[in-house]
Amino acid sequence: MYSTVMTSMLDGIHAVFIRVEVDISTGMPVFDMVGYLSSELREAKERVRTALHNCGIALPAKRITVNLSPANIRKTGTGFDLPIAVALLVSLGIIEKESCEGILFTGELNLNGDLLPVRGMLPMVSDGAKNGISKFIVPADNRREAGLVKNVSTYGFSSLLEVIRYLQTSEYREPEHELEKRPIMKKSCDFSEVNGQKFLKRAAEVAASGMHNMLMIGPPGAGKTMISERMATILPPLTEKEQMEVSKIYSINGLMMEKDSLLTDRPFRNPHHTISSVGLAGGGNPIRPGEISLAHHGVLFLDELTEFSKQTLEILRQPLEEREIHLSRACGNVSYPSDFLLLASMNPCNCGYYPDMQRCRCTPAVLKRYFGRISQPLIDRIDLCVEAQTISYEELTGNMENESSESIRERVVMCQEIQLYRYRQEDFCHNSRIPAYRLAEFCRLDDKELHYMENIYRKMSLTARTYHKILRVARTIADMRRSEKIQLRDLNEAVCYRSIDGNLWGGADE
Repeated sequence: MYSTVMTSMLDGIHAVFIRVEVDISTGMPVFDMVGYLSSELREAKERVRTALHNCGIALPAKRITVNLSPANIRKTGTGFDLPIAVALLVSLGIIEKESCEGILFTGELNLNGDLLPVRGMLPMVSDGAKNGISKFIVPADNRREAGLVKNVSTYGFSSLLEVIRYLQTSEYREPEHELEKRPIMKKSCDFSEVNGQKFLKRAAEVAASGMHNMLMIGPPGAGKTMISERMATILPPLTEKEQMEVSKIYSINGLMMEKDSLLTDRPFRNPHHTISSVGLAGGGNPIRPGEISLAHHGVLFLDELTEFSKQTLEILRQPLEEREIHLSRACGNVSYPSDFLLLASMNPCNCGYYPDMQRCRCTPAVLKRYFGRISQPLIDRIDLCVEAQTISYEELTGNMENESSESIRERVVMCQEIQLYRYRQEDFCHNSRIPAYRLAEFCRLDDKELHYMENIYRKMSLTARTYHKILRVARTIADMRRSEKIQLRDLNEAVCYRSIDGNLWGGADE
């Protein structure tokens, strides 16, 4: 007898729908599974057979063929156990075919017939709902995550026997209790706690207003990390679409199972400098998102930038340009979104005092090696390079009334709304994303400003990419004061955010 059941698997942050087909016919007793299967999926045959046996159901001594269609897509993951078991039960006549119509099944089985949770439940249910599926049977531990999608019916079960009972009787009882979550005490971060560093805070507001990447260079204890940790508090709130995108990525990494709602706060990721290339970009088997994707629509902070492996840092170059990461591995090809605001910090030298030659103990050769850890192509992809000055004693101990994150955020939101309106017909929405060939249109300069930038280009020996970034930053500064025209003072401030680049990297050769 032939039967079919619907399930899905992940391809990046999207679901691919798979049809599980089972045919039981006379012939030599064999259990075959076909359909371009990964190694963990080939093992599903033994898990399903044993789970059914321990549930009191014995497979007949017949020819059993299981096909996962379409056959041209490589199937990975352990969520196929439940749909394979249900399709077998339909073919055996234990479950009526009609009771499985319009339902998407997913879940892993252990040998005792218990249902185990799977990763990526949110994108499976979300994309299923977009394709007209309104009913989902999932493991009980995935029930809360699946329920985050509106206008669908999700049923969570702890065992295969419970699923069979429901499909036979249509009777479903909500779980009597769910694990009570202890409230997580969030560390409150606010810009009002940051004393001094007016220039650095101004640069942070400019970076947030135009979503510009920023590098902070200064001695230890100058407040670079403190400001970076508060950067997400001045960014605009996530839209509903952005909340779903971010939540899907976290679901794939198994970080949404106990959530009661979609992620509403912008991510702030702060990986340690010992992180591997796979940890930053993503990878593994199956391929999962890395830190640059977990920071999607949020902030990726790289503290002690020069301590990161150079090979690891160079991975950032392509995602910073394309806003997504393409991973090609032996097990397949996957693309994950990685549209993040990059913040980085570093000391000016090994001892932390360069260019103060009276205190700096580093030789020119040591300085050259130190600055050489960061490639110029990567520096060119950072819009703002600013210096963090040493905090004075008065600033450190004074009881200052600093501006709060909420008031800064209001200005950032206003500036981004200007950009959203200006680029409403474009495929980008922030000044930092203006294509180079459109800069003449959106960053138009008069003769006086053009002459100024010509002198700056030659004096600072700018690259084309750096020149374009100065124009984009100047566009943001003009928007912050609600001016449609970029003036000389906007360009001058934007150039100040790049001057330290030449002072440090240029000084290393002296």
